[in-house]
Order: sequence, then C-alpha cells, then structure tokens
Amino acid sequence: MIEPHAPAPPGPPPAWAGPARLPVRPATGRFLVLACVFVCAACGLVYELELVALASYLIGDSVTQASVVLSVMVFAMGIGSLAAKRLRRLAAAGFGAIEATLALVGGCSAMALYAVFAWTGDWGGLWGSGPRWLLVAFSLTIGLLIGAEVPLLMELIQRIRRQDAGGAVADLFAADYVGALVGGLAFPFLLLPLLGQLTGALITGTVNAIAGGTLVLGLFRRDLTRRARWLLLIANLTVLGVLASAAVLVDDFERAARQAVYGRDVRVALQTGTQEVVLTGGTHGRPLDLFLDGRLRVSGRDELRYHEALVHPAMNGPHARVLILGGGDGLAAREVLRHPGVRRVEVVELDAGVVRLARSDPALSRLNGHVYDDPRVRVATADAFRWLRTAPASSYDVVISDLPDPGITVSTKLYSEEFYGLARRVLAPGGRLVVHAGPFADRRRVFWTVDATLRAAGLSTEPYRVGGRDAGFAAGPDRTTEASRAPRDWGFVLAAADHAPRLGLDPHAPPPRTLTPATLAADARAAARTRLTGLPPSTLVHPRYAN
Repeated sequence: MIEPHAPAPPGPPPAWAGPARLPVRPATGRFLVLACVFVCAACGLVYELELVALASYLIGDSVTQASVVLSVMVFAMGIGSLAAKRLRRLAAAGFGAIEATLALVGGCSAMALYAVFAWTGDWGGLWGSGPRWLLVAFSLTIGLLIGAEVPLLMELIQRIRRQDAGGAVADLFAADYVGALVGGLAFPFLLLPLLGQLTGALITGTVNAIAGGTLVLGLFRRDLTRRARWLLLIANLTVLGVLASAAVLVDDFERAARQAVYGRDVRVALQTGTQEVVLTGGTHGRPLDLFLDGRLRVSGRDELRYHEALVHPAMNGPHARVLILGGGDGLAAREVLRHPGVRRVEVVELDAGVVRLARSDPALSRLNGHVYDDPRVRVATADAFRWLRTAPASSYDVVISDLPDPGITVSTKLYSEEFYGLARRVLAPGGRLVVHAGPFADRRRVFWTVDATLRAAGLSTEPYRVGGRDAGFAAGPDRTTEASRAPRDWGFVLAAADHAPRLGLDPHAPPPRTLTPATLAADARAAARTRLTGLPPSTLVHPRYAN
C-alpha cells in the first residue's frame, strides 16, 4: 500500500506580494481601495448601458443590441480577468494603466459610434459592415478592461492586509455590485436626461480616470518606480485633457453630426423625456420632415398620401367618436376633422414634447391645420397599451393606430394580440380599427403577421397597401439613404369586430386628394394576392416581428 504524500506546506508569498508601503493606516487604505472599486464599477456599468442605448437608438431592435453588447462584454470580462493574472506582480502600475485606457475608450465610445453613424449611415445587417463591427469592438475592449480590474484589485487589497480569499472576494464584490447599482440607476435617471449620451459618457470617463489615477498615484505611489509614476501621471493627464477637450467641443460636434444625418436644414432639435425630436425644412418652400430618434416619421413630400390612406377608409361608417393611438403630430387628426359629424377626437400620445411641437412650431402646426385649437380634439399623454386597459368599453366608433413600424422592438407590444384585444373592447357596435402595418413590399411577412394577429384577436380584416412613398430617406430600424433599398409603400389593415369591414371612402365627406375608391380597391386586390397563410399571431411573450 502506497502512502499518499503529505501536501507541501505553503511557502512565503512572493516578494512582489508583500505588504504595501502606504502613506495611511491599513484600515484607511483598505477603505480607499473599496471606494475605488465602487466608483469603477459604477463607471463600467454606465459604459455598458451607454453602448446598449446608443446602439438601440442608432440601429434599432433594442433586444438584439442589448444581447450583442452584454454577451460580448461579459465574455470579454472573463478573458480580461484571465489575462490580468500575468500583471499581478505589477498590480499598481497595471491597474493605473488599465483605468486610464478604460476611461479614454469608454468616455469616447459614444462620440465615436455617433460619428461613424452620422458620416457613413451604413450599419448593414447584424454582422454587417464596419460600423456594426465597431460596436462589437468597443464592447469587447471595454469588457476586457473591466475584467482585468478584478484580479489586480484583489492583489492590491490583499497587500494592504492579508485575509482569507473568501472574505476578500466578498468585500470586493460587495463594493463592485453596489457600485454597479448606483451606475445603473444614475444612467437613466441622471446622466441621460441631464447630460445626454455624449456628455454623459465623457463625464463618466473623467470620473473613472480621476478615481483610478488617484488611487495608484496617491495610495500606492511607493510601489511604483519613478519612471512608472511619471508615465502614469502623463497618461492620466493626457486622458483628462482629451476628455475635457471633447466635452468643450461636444455641442459643435453634435451640430455637425446632426447636419450630416439630417442635412443643413435642421430647424428644431430637442431631447424630450422619450426620444430625440428633429424638424427640418418647412420654410422657404422646403418640405417639412419630422424625425424621431433618427428615423423619418413624417415627410412633407408624401405625408398627405399616408395619412389619407390611414384615416379615410376607416371613416367610411359611423365616426362621431374617434380614438387616435399615436399621431401626436396632429396630421391624422387633421384628416379625421375633414369628415362631417365628428364630435370628439381623442389623441393618445406617449411623448408630450411632440404634441407641444405640433401646437407651437409654425410649419408643423400649419401642416396639421392647427387641429389642437379645435375644441373637439383632446390629448392624453400616456402609453397606448396602458391607456386602453382603463378606457371604457364600446366608447369609440373609429380607432386609428398611427404607430411606428412593428419591426422596431419598442413598438412590438403595440402590435400584439393582447393589444388588439384591448382595442376591440373599446370599439362600439359597427366600429372599425385601422392599423399602420409598416412597409408592404419590403416586409411582407411582418405585414401579414399583423393581419394574422388581428384575426387572432377576434377581428375581421381587410388588408390594403398604398404606394407613392418618398424614397429619399428610409424609416425603420435600419437607416439607409440608398433609394433602391428605401420602402416605396405603406401597408394598412382595416378591421372590425362584429362585421366584415368594407373598404371604401365616405361619400358624404370631401374626397381625398390622393385616393379614389377604384385605386384603393385595386391596391387591396394586389395585396390580397400576396397573402402568406399559416402565420402565427404575435403576442407579448412571443413577438413575431423579426425583419
């Protein structure tokens, strides 16, 4: 029988792992390290959220962007943690260099991504062209640097006062997770509304650089060679100088980038609590364009054709009480009020800033016919889904769903079976619901999924399309200026609960300027020939609107 060898007694720690020579008491030094962990964790989470928010805004499909950014970043954190093991003997210098690099990369990431979007506008598919890879590259780099912090901080805190590994890990992770909580709350409630995405990232980078540099050059300066101290000091001052310069120039940069995206005719640019709103044109004979979060929502070149096609078929029947979901620009309400017999129009708009602009901007209020001055028009600032849940049953003759394309993740719940069930509940007997279902020719599967979802909610449907869309700038999750790829039409679905809807125009109303009963019927027949059958409905827990 072979006796097992007794384990060798642990040897003394390596020389580089000996007690740190601190200018303060160990307890104070330990507190300062944990405070730095707290601050760096908060900054790291802000970088992550900044990338997710900016990618969702610039590219669309927030679920996909969040998944890509966070999964790449977490993977990179693991790789960075492994790689940092080799730097433990130079923990103080290594941590200082990593924090300076992280502050620069994280602080400038938002400006770099926005610049590429503004001056190229080419984001391709999920793994498409260069700009999309830039997002992945930033996620990977920031993740590597954040992951490398943990082993080095563990080494530094153990050099102040050695303790069992479990206790050290618990202290370190407690400070890390609390810092992440603060960063996660600060981003949506403080940085984003008060400073915006670009300045918020720059301020976060500045705080990151100051925290890391102060800890290393102040607390652990005796562990550094003279050369290392000077290099880290120069590196941190350079990073702070770059971030400060960028902060000074950020307004000029944003104006130049906005002109690159929207042209030089920007009249209004404001960040509401919900989205970025930009108005261009509307003066000196130039058509007015309304952009929400970088996507064209109203074009003065073709909005009349869109809004007439959306509203007039639904108004062919009883229409004393009309509900408009979305449509804060007032253009759908303008078409509703052209019909005699309208007694009340309720506009449910999520963004009060859009309504204020529709009331006050001379060009936009002129385009919508000053509808908000009409006493029959009332506005409710609310989420359409939540508002419908409390709306009285059978209270509207017409419901008009003037909402963004269903392919955009944030809009998916407003194209769900549950949503249409709520809309069906508020329809009066004989009432009709019309839904904007996105581009028809380019996203046929999305369009027919909307139709299938309406049917699943117990509604009879009559789908139709209308061409003549301006192709100069495409709306939707993927911005493109290529006319060949821009949507050329709109798809709509007319629905009713207790009867089959009849597609036509109200003979008692002034005739639309761009529609006739004949062209409407021909377009509906053309759409019906392309029907995709067997599509499952979209629900809250199983959305089906992938582009």
